Amino acid sequence: MSILFRYVLKEFLTPLCYCLVGFLGIYVIFELFESFGRIAENKPPFLKVVEFFAGYVSPYLQWIIPAALLLATLYTLWNFCRHSEITAMRASGIGFSVIVSPLFVTAACLMVFVGLINEFYVPQAAEKAKAFRDAKFAPITSDIRNNVPFYNRRANRIWRIHTMDIQQPHLLEGVLISFDRPDGSSAYDVTCRRAEYLDGMWWFFFPQYQYFDELNNPIENPRPELAKLVIRAFPELTETPEDFVLMNKPWEYYSIHNMIRHLRENTALNPKEIASKRYDIHSRLAVPFSCLIITLFAIPAGVATSRQSVFKGVIIAISMFMSFYAANIGCMILAKNALMPVILAAWLPNLVFLITGLVLFHHHR
Repeated sequence: MSILFRYVLKEFLTPLCYCLVGFLGIYVIFELFESFGRIAENKPPFLKVVEFFAGYVSPYLQWIIPAALLLATLYTLWNFCRHSEITAMRASGIGFSVIVSPLFVTAACLMVFVGLINEFYVPQAAEKAKAFRDAKFAPITSDIRNNVPFYNRRANRIWRIHTMDIQQPHLLEGVLISFDRPDGSSAYDVTCRRAEYLDGMWWFFFPQYQYFDELNNPIENPRPELAKLVIRAFPELTETPEDFVLMNKPWEYYSIHNMIRHLRENTALNPKEIASKRYDIHSRLAVPFSCLIITLFAIPAGVATSRQSVFKGVIIAISMFMSFYAANIGCMILAKNALMPVILAAWLPNLVFLITGLVLFHHHR
């Protein structure tokens, strides 16, 4: 790492950290105004409170981080130009792309960071934060659901679960599974007092069986030896505890992996629902790239603050920032109403503003 790279990186990271801390502090303070009384009343552990606020602000990082990159880029380049440092660097034979490379490296790292937390942290953390808040910051020991249905269309199986604890979905009380034939008629039912998911398969305790003919009339059990088993494993059941949890989870708390799996298993959705959900998948993939794109068009705006005026450069940057997200919202509305191809709607704003940023960058370099 060269001396120049370290210097520019240091000058950039300082305002970036200030911006991030400031934006996050605003969100935390506003939430504290509403939740402080309940936190003081229930006195949850300090780490639980920290976990709550981390989960609460995590969905907003995909907008906070690009905004912080925008302001930090504007300030850093304005400061360099104000002290004629860029002019001195260029006079020494250093290319403009080399000077701003630390900004792009930082933006790329934050892009990867946003993508990873959106997939592996935000869905679970945000859901836990909401549940903790709904429980008025009291300890959550269980989340009991009764009469839970689950339909596996691919395998023609219908689950009816009498009692399920979302905190322990591998333990089910009172289970009835209907195995249907491809034509929709009932093949047989299996009931049990308790089901447990162990070693990658379901184990039923005290299972009972009821078989049916093609006309759905009850018939005798063709395999009476099974009725004598107190415990039986069902390796043919592909459903997992996660499937039952996802069924009771709002769509916004799904990861991309779970979104794709949901669409594959729910083939009966109408075209509008499919378009809306497919857009959410592509949008989740496209969002992290905003870190690089916003940094790209913020650099020319930052240089313009010294060549023309601070006010004009800031207005240009903020206008493009607002236009970028306005284009995303417009495309989202069109895609969710099946008026625009999903992939085009999710990626078009990124492509347009990437090209715009490259043109402006080439013009100012």
